[in-house]
Amino acid sequence: MRSQISNLPTFSSMDKKFRSSNWFGKTGKDGFIYRAWMKNQGIPSYEFDGRPVIGICNTWSELTPCNAHFRELAESVKRGISEAGGFPVEFPVMSLGETLIKPTAMLYRNLVSMDVEESIRANPMDGVVLLCGCDKTTPALVMGACSVNIPAIVVSGGSMLTGKYRGTNIGTSDIWRFSEAVRAGKMTNEELVVTEACMGRSRGHCAVMGTASTMACMVESLGLSLPENAAIPAPDARRKVLAQLSGRRIVEMVKENLRPSDILTRKAFENAIKVNAAIGGSTNFVLHLLAIAGRIGVDLSITDFDKFSQDIPLIANLQPSGVHFMEDLYYAGGLPAVMKEIDAFLHRDCITVNGKTISENYAPAECFNREVIATAEAPFNTISGIVVLKGNICEEGAVLKPSAASSHLLKHTGRAIVFEDIEDYKKRIDDPDLDVDENSVMVLKNVGPKGYPGMPEVGNMGLPKKLLEKGVTDMVRISDGRMSGTGFGTVVLHVSPEAAAGGTLSVIEDGDIITLDVEQRLLHVEIAGEVLEKRKQQKALSQNIYARGYVSLYIDHVQQAHQGADFDFLRGASGSEVTRDSH
Repeated sequence: MRSQISNLPTFSSMDKKFRSSNWFGKTGKDGFIYRAWMKNQGIPSYEFDGRPVIGICNTWSELTPCNAHFRELAESVKRGISEAGGFPVEFPVMSLGETLIKPTAMLYRNLVSMDVEESIRANPMDGVVLLCGCDKTTPALVMGACSVNIPAIVVSGGSMLTGKYRGTNIGTSDIWRFSEAVRAGKMTNEELVVTEACMGRSRGHCAVMGTASTMACMVESLGLSLPENAAIPAPDARRKVLAQLSGRRIVEMVKENLRPSDILTRKAFENAIKVNAAIGGSTNFVLHLLAIAGRIGVDLSITDFDKFSQDIPLIANLQPSGVHFMEDLYYAGGLPAVMKEIDAFLHRDCITVNGKTISENYAPAECFNREVIATAEAPFNTISGIVVLKGNICEEGAVLKPSAASSHLLKHTGRAIVFEDIEDYKKRIDDPDLDVDENSVMVLKNVGPKGYPGMPEVGNMGLPKKLLEKGVTDMVRISDGRMSGTGFGTVVLHVSPEAAAGGTLSVIEDGDIITLDVEQRLLHVEIAGEVLEKRKQQKALSQNIYARGYVSLYIDHVQQAHQGADFDFLRGASGSEVTRDSH
């Protein structure tokens, strides 16, 4: 054994030294410590010969059901890394299970990004594979990786198979329909329980174009993943193939020194906005893309989302804006087929992680089902994208997804019915004496980044029970919170400044007249300027009641929604250099 080890190559034998040489390439005591404790895992000396060390950032957790298959997926990545001559090292970071975490997973997105950033910077990695799936895991990992800016590639976990219930297809978007059906007396709680297993019948994240799938499409349209990453279902064997190929590719990216900053140009962000419009992606896309842009140093504003999505037709017929599912999208040609259809709108020369341009990646794509992927000339819906509203309610902006809204409510004036917080809403919403009708505008305060805290997905408030019983299915709803990407309705979200920051939303009262005019991009409350200012002066802002811990840090440093709700001290990057040793 001793003679075999002595003949193995040493680090200095490699032509090119990578970042990891600052750990494993050292001699003496420091080098001994860095290598010796790694060897207790059964790693032979030749693994430390200077080959690229590739971190696999894994958000596996049984508390994140969408990502519960990631141990298996990581093994495929490892095979690819080893095949390409790299040294794979898997490491965990905090995992955010959208369906379980209270009060909201969004509260912890920035924390995970810090975990990722510091884990990458502090350890001997030359490149990193980001394993992500559930909603916030994708932006959190990308944000953290951008702040370090070593070569990185994303592998998404994939969507679950389409749900089946009583001969019909169902998905996460149907939760909201089923819930309202129960409240309206059209469905029993027993029937609702049956649908649970019918919907969640395989590994993977939500089967619709919710936030998780939107994020998978985002990274592919940005160029951060291999082609077809977005839509391959989690149980499909081709998901493992893509993971293995991604493992192979990251080794080459390290040798080429192809980093996120090379890929994430202004043009790449514009492409992502256009693709999001074409697929009917989640409103949460706005928050996450803004945060990523802030980390990589690209000047992106909330108004860009309206500007660059205005002319893009909605061609992907997927829930919640349409009827089909992510599984159908893959079989129809996947995201490359969608991008090929809007080729005329895209910046075709943007570089991607495989070294090819975005147009080279989607050029071979074909569409196999026009019911799922329409053409730009004959789109599924001419209404698409994200509308950014301005007005005295939202001086810094608010967002609305018109493809998920009711056309007759896109221009609407009504009197406000106000809920001061989520507890107030829950207490009063089913009160038969609630002074509300179908023309009212529901307003929910104090569910923004600071106010909740964490900006929960409660913006698509369930309608009053007495209106559901009358057959009302939609109303104008306004809040400083978010909505699940699986949600729908005429819902104004991300009002900025939020109520807790002293925005106009904080002083709206029952009976105030509110006008929503999507065509004019207007959200306005009919309150005279002097009255509005007097109300604000008299309104006492809520104080940070959290005396310690992360939540206190969050409230003190989170930015407003129009800035991406990142921490003010995390914008920009610190790079990958670590100059001091630990021994």
